[in-house]
Amino acid sequence: MNRSTLRGKPRPAAALLAAAITVTAFCAADAVARSYPFGPRTRAVNDLGNQYVPFHAHLWDLLHGRADGGLLVNWQSGFGSSFLPDLGTYLSSPFALLVALFPRDEIDLAVYVITVLKTACAGAAMAWLLLRLRPGRWWAAGLLGSAYALCGWSLADASYNPMWLDGLVALPLLCLVGEWALSGRRRLLGVLIVALAWIANFYTAYMATLGAGLLLLLRLWLSGLPRRRALAAAGRATATVALGVGLAAPLVTVVYFGTKHAYPGRVTHFAPVATEDVLARLLPTTYGFGSPALFVGTTALLLALALPFHRAAPVRVRAGWSLLVVAVALSMQWTPTHLAWHAFATPNGSPYRQTFVLCALLVVAAWHTLSYGVPARRALAAATALLALAAAVASRSGLVHSYAWPVLLLATAGALGGLLLLRHTEATRSTAPAATRTGSRPGAGGGSEAAGSGSGAGEDLAGTGTASTVGTGAVAAGSGSAAGGGPVGGTGVAVSGAGSDPAAGGVPAAGKGSEAIANGHAAARSGSAAGEGPAVTGSVPAAGTGAAGAGGRRRGVLVGLAVVLLVGAQVGEAAATSAAATRLRLNHLDDYAPWGDRQRSQSEAVSEADGWPAYRTDPGREQTVGNDPMVVGGQGAQYYSSLTADVLSRTLTALGDGWTSRGRNVQSLDNAVTDAIFSVGARVHSPPDQHQRWNPRDSTPVTVSRQDVPPLVTVRPAPAPGARTGVSAFGPSPYRNQELLLGTRVYTVPALTVRTADGEQPERAAGDRAGTVIEVPRTKGSGAQGSRGRTAAASRPSIAAQCPAGSEVYLWAPHFTGTARLTDTPARPLTGRFTSDAAKIAAMQRLGTAPASGRVRIELSPTRTGTVPDGAVGCLDTARLRTAVQRLEETGADEVTVSDGTVRAQLPVGSTGTAVLAAPRIAGWRCAADGAETKPAATYYGLVAVPLDGSATSVTCTFHPPGLRLGAAVGGASLLTLVLLGTLTAVRRRRSARHPALRTAGTTATRPRERTTSAL
Repeated sequence: MNRSTLRGKPRPAAALLAAAITVTAFCAADAVARSYPFGPRTRAVNDLGNQYVPFHAHLWDLLHGRADGGLLVNWQSGFGSSFLPDLGTYLSSPFALLVALFPRDEIDLAVYVITVLKTACAGAAMAWLLLRLRPGRWWAAGLLGSAYALCGWSLADASYNPMWLDGLVALPLLCLVGEWALSGRRRLLGVLIVALAWIANFYTAYMATLGAGLLLLLRLWLSGLPRRRALAAAGRATATVALGVGLAAPLVTVVYFGTKHAYPGRVTHFAPVATEDVLARLLPTTYGFGSPALFVGTTALLLALALPFHRAAPVRVRAGWSLLVVAVALSMQWTPTHLAWHAFATPNGSPYRQTFVLCALLVVAAWHTLSYGVPARRALAAATALLALAAAVASRSGLVHSYAWPVLLLATAGALGGLLLLRHTEATRSTAPAATRTGSRPGAGGGSEAAGSGSGAGEDLAGTGTASTVGTGAVAAGSGSAAGGGPVGGTGVAVSGAGSDPAAGGVPAAGKGSEAIANGHAAARSGSAAGEGPAVTGSVPAAGTGAAGAGGRRRGVLVGLAVVLLVGAQVGEAAATSAAATRLRLNHLDDYAPWGDRQRSQSEAVSEADGWPAYRTDPGREQTVGNDPMVVGGQGAQYYSSLTADVLSRTLTALGDGWTSRGRNVQSLDNAVTDAIFSVGARVHSPPDQHQRWNPRDSTPVTVSRQDVPPLVTVRPAPAPGARTGVSAFGPSPYRNQELLLGTRVYTVPALTVRTADGEQPERAAGDRAGTVIEVPRTKGSGAQGSRGRTAAASRPSIAAQCPAGSEVYLWAPHFTGTARLTDTPARPLTGRFTSDAAKIAAMQRLGTAPASGRVRIELSPTRTGTVPDGAVGCLDTARLRTAVQRLEETGADEVTVSDGTVRAQLPVGSTGTAVLAAPRIAGWRCAADGAETKPAATYYGLVAVPLDGSATSVTCTFHPPGLRLGAAVGGASLLTLVLLGTLTAVRRRRSARHPALRTAGTTATRPRERTTSAL
């Protein structure tokens, strides 16, 4: 890179370096771990494969006009789900739009590239912020910016939760907004950045806003500004955040109300982790799902630990930043502050999602240490001792593996070696002839800060007068040094020189001649000492061309070697940490294969059978991920989101469906009755996913079955007056609940005889799970119950029942784990696979056809102790079902059209009773018959319903996400306020331009205050 470019634009150079280091380390880690896209191991673990990739695939379809639905309703998932809350939760980041540039079958690569790009931008933003806070070496800012982007939270937690990375980007940007609020600059840009951060991901933006607020409060305390000016700056920052959040309100309120209507899932309580686990996460290559990932790199950690002992930094700076880091660290372990960090709700999963804020503060503290010059040997020794103590305590943690120690030792050696080399170059410069070392910039290559009558050090900007210099080289400012690039105010004498070492990060010489003495006011106009340009210009006496030139070259070589050591240590330990996290995640989190032959076959089968909206096409019971319809197409029940509607989950559960993630991941239900209820006219049948090692090996090809089903809108008899028609009307039997929705009795639910493997009657289940206990039988040669070994057919538990001959046999056992198989059947029986635990229940499954005798025997092969409920077996009369379907087809809608959030249906003349839309009655549906006024939709056992009086020939239902109108009103008010403020500012500027004399007089009278305030 051209040095002249770096001299004039250190912030862009630092940002580019941070991004380059971040991308290099991130991709190198995946290459080392042999992870996608650099190896055979999938990176689609947990929610990345189940949620984020499928949602980005749906966004790709939306952007290319291929999705069923739009911004309001996603007709592919959950039989019709509200999409705007999901958009605001998973897809509202500007980076998400980049998926449109990739092929559809490379959606995993698109998400990976977006993840890398977000991480790199976070590092670039932090590097820019560091040079705004304090002047210093551009390459050091780039190095520490990458340390923030590659922090443990980013590598271990956010890398497979890409939406969280928007908070990683937002935090340094929000801190920049705080800096602008201090100086009263860029108010409109500040509001837009706040709005964009909250739109991209309001959850982590909330945490980032709290972190930026804490940093701003510390900056105000360190500035020493009068109370009135400090309150004014705080008021500007508060107003900026309020207006920005207000502009984001249309999306934020929709997400908020979406959470209110979501299935509750699990309620968790916070429990702080042990101290040794917290300290362990400071070290490289450690990993733990429920502990704070505090790794920021050994260089940044050593510098942050050295700050309290760095005598070159003012006491207030050392105390302020150190106390803030400690306070935030303690707040993560105390329940009240933990709740405050997480919007007063302990999250499901990792309880330390605010960790990136503490990582940022560690990096900023490290930058303040380095900006005052490399710490002395004693300070570095103290920091090393603290690191050794933390490592000793952390060695008792199970999160530290053996390979962590060599990585830590190498990283420490590289960090200390680089810092000591830099310290040596500063010492040699301070002993060089004066002509060869004048004019070095503050914090740049050992340069000094100008301290006016204020507390100096770039933090306290009050005071005027002639500046005195501290350290080697000098930059003088009349009112003290500039903080973060604000203009230096006051009057006095500013002295700048030339000849600082460019390799060490100093400002190049402006010339070779005598020193230039300029007025402080002129220095303020020319720019700040934070990289916006030299305060003054001038020349210095010519230096010797012999020893001085050789000394400069030697220092340049040493600084280059130091940079290599520091960057190498950063890249090496970050890559090792990321690679370890990638490998360890696969050991305890579920994982999914990227797009491949399985998804391609499913997608082709769905595409050939698709007939939406005449009927739905379900991508199948054998799911690949929790959101198959968004990945391979179709319109099914499957849906997994943090915002899965309560009514959807409860309705499908009552009908016999299964779910995981404690009710928020509903599955496809392969059942003839529910297919008729929800107008599923085609169903894809795939073999079990072969990527999952616990699934049986099966090479059966993908097939599609078709069946006659009623249209999407049907007409049912009006319910009896006062009758319950909500989800609460369902009873304990899913077979009877299906009949309630269908409107016809089609099942026989026989009495059961359950026997253990020994032929005995098993025990009854205690508690709220009425039924029979099914235990894992003993096998020959095994002792205790609970063995997972195979059992002989004669020693398996069984269920006996009597069904009508030729009926289809279903088994509903939501809390049973294992397989079930129908014996003595004329047709080829099916093997039903059931899985349940504390977070999931099994779906009802069809096992085959009852024999002519009607005697049904079901053999069970349990893999863990479970239960079989009373009424577990249902015998479906297929002839009755066909009759019911024909009746619903005859009385149903003649034509149905669907466009995003609007459904229109033409009904037969004289239709009476209730028109039922085969979609869950989630909050936001409004319907009307003919052209009548729309009203909130009624509910028909969990589905959307419209009462009919016999005169209507059509119904129209529209969907409006709850909270959208409120958010639009708040957003409109914020926009109007912003326009009014902008108009007033423009009027004042125009009036000032028309009366230059008044402007000059006003400026003269208020110049000291304005310069002092804006210096921040």
